[in-house]
Amino acid sequence: MGSHGDSSSLVWVLDKKFAIFSTVAFAFLIRVLVSLHPYSDLFLAGAGNPPLYGDYEAQRHWMEITVHTPVKEWYRNTTDNNLSYWGLDYPPLTAYQSYSHGLALQALDPQSVALHTSRGYETRRSKLLMRWTVLTSDAIIFFPAALYFIAVYYNGRKDEDLVWAHALILLQPCAILIDHGHFQYNCISLGLTVGAIAAVFSTRELVACVLFCLALNHKQMSAYYAPAFFAHLLGKCLHRQNPFFNVIRLGLIVLGTFTVVWWPFLYSKEAILEVLARLAPLERGIYEDYVSSFWCCTSLLIKWKQRFSMSTLSYFALGATLTASLPSMVQQISAPSHRGFLYALLNSSFAFYLFSYQVHEKSVLLPLLPASLLVLDEPFLFKWLTINSMLSMYPLLRRDGLTICYIALLFLFILMYYAPMQSKEDGSRSNYIAQRFPKFWWALISFYTLFLVMLHVLYLFVQPPTRYPFIFEAVITACAFSQFAILAIYTNIKQWRLPIDKAHSSDVKEKVN
Repeated sequence: MGSHGDSSSLVWVLDKKFAIFSTVAFAFLIRVLVSLHPYSDLFLAGAGNPPLYGDYEAQRHWMEITVHTPVKEWYRNTTDNNLSYWGLDYPPLTAYQSYSHGLALQALDPQSVALHTSRGYETRRSKLLMRWTVLTSDAIIFFPAALYFIAVYYNGRKDEDLVWAHALILLQPCAILIDHGHFQYNCISLGLTVGAIAAVFSTRELVACVLFCLALNHKQMSAYYAPAFFAHLLGKCLHRQNPFFNVIRLGLIVLGTFTVVWWPFLYSKEAILEVLARLAPLERGIYEDYVSSFWCCTSLLIKWKQRFSMSTLSYFALGATLTASLPSMVQQISAPSHRGFLYALLNSSFAFYLFSYQVHEKSVLLPLLPASLLVLDEPFLFKWLTINSMLSMYPLLRRDGLTICYIALLFLFILMYYAPMQSKEDGSRSNYIAQRFPKFWWALISFYTLFLVMLHVLYLFVQPPTRYPFIFEAVITACAFSQFAILAIYTNIKQWRLPIDKAHSSDVKEKVN
């Protein structure tokens, strides 16, 4: 009997490892397939099109600059670093990442990062190498972080549910399309954030602070999560003995991490201001293109850019963002919890996406991350947010020539979402979800879904009226914004309605590691 039990245990472990390996391998394969397609505004100033070539060229150019110029000149306008041509506008960790990738490209294809002469350099070899820098970054940082989170937060759940959640997190279509299609490195900052969240749940708050500070120093958009991290960690400290000491410890770790990352730029006040000026370019305006934010959608009625100065709009955006973030922060300070923390991350990122200054279409990846981490708790929320996030990015991805990838990944996501696995004792996951909504709401959801299908077809095949050349983009933006706003209201209410016993389930009296 003992030997039979041991062999059963071994089979279970092997099956679990095989499921994890298969999920990771399939997710990596999907990224490889997407990377074979075009990138960065193919039909505008993108792939192969001067003068700026697109985001792919921006990433390549940062490698060129960081490899060939002194650190002091990376954020400074010089003869070798013309900031008007894709000047570096992300924090220092992105610069260090560009430098490390640039060294690899210089060793394997020196012409691809040659100073001055490599502008617009696009050979088959260089594109392959550039794509692999993203693929390896994703595999090294985001993949392990996602598995770490699943092991920590969903520990004790059914194995099939864990595999399903892991698969949906790794196959989230928006992140794949932006990083491996459009071409960016969001997987690094998002992976560091997921690692920080998992570290918080493991009561390794000092490690969490380091990881989140690294995420902030890779992409300033990680600040979308800052209110939630601040409120949750402060709330846990206040519920422990010696709260002042615990807060000071965390503060010193944050200060130390920032000092290490910014050390090459701390030699003068001017050097620090040069970097900060590149990170917050107010002159770009309150939004770019057609993004599903409050400011862009309401600009149809109120011409914000015409009626107010950029400085005034920045204060409007700051006030609105802080106001929208405040309720979830108060809840986490007063009653910190694991699930409440995930809701707070979602709510603060919603607040930034909807109301902050200089929002891009790609910024929707920020609220999508905590929604994906809540997939077993809020499956419909994740599905609905993903569908509408894909909608909001459709114009950008169509310009990139990624329509086929867009359709294929959306269908793959829906197929994975409705995979026939048991989530509840009394039935399938889809049946459980259906039970939570009255038939009236399902009718509205079905009508809206049908409308979205028609809107996609019209945008793809029908020429807009000459008088309203951007009518389809405006409708897409309005539709996505309406759903984001509804979901933001829902998740704020859901966070505040967490039961008291769950609200205090973080074990806040544990010592900080």
